[in-house]
Amino acid sequence: MVQIQNDADFKEALLGLGPVDARVIGAKFVESVTPLADDQRLRRIVDVALTRDAMPDELAANLKTARSIMVDTYTRCGADGDWNEQAGYFVARAAAACLSPIEKGKPGGPAWQAAMSSRMARTSASIVSADEVESESERQYSILSEFLNARERELS
Repeated sequence: MVQIQNDADFKEALLGLGPVDARVIGAKFVESVTPLADDQRLRRIVDVALTRDAMPDELAANLKTARSIMVDTYTRCGADGDWNEQAGYFVARAAAACLSPIEKGKPGGPAWQAAMSSRMARTSASIVSADEVESESERQYSILSEFLNARERELS
């Protein structure tokens, strides 16, 4: 039974995933923060990213949409520092990360990048919220632990 409890183990586990599993777990991280963004297209992007047998052209089209949402929300948050728009930007950035091909220039790979952007989305949203915010990193440790344990059961 896998139990992720810190960022070192978290990153190591993410780096051990194949491209499809990395995309799916990245999408699960995005799914956790999708309610922080106003753009309904993000739900569709997450659904596609969660699909293990998604077609390359479908992934590419959704990556393009995620990048478009990034530009829109980045522009809207602007100099006023609208933290809700900033959260939406980071959700879109996380969605784009999990759909991106593995690149040498992106440390930690797509799932790690999606996780970090998801954490930034939660942090941005917490700035304008009076509610106590659960640690997004703790939530991600749990999501990844459950995912790895489920995969292990499938393979046994």
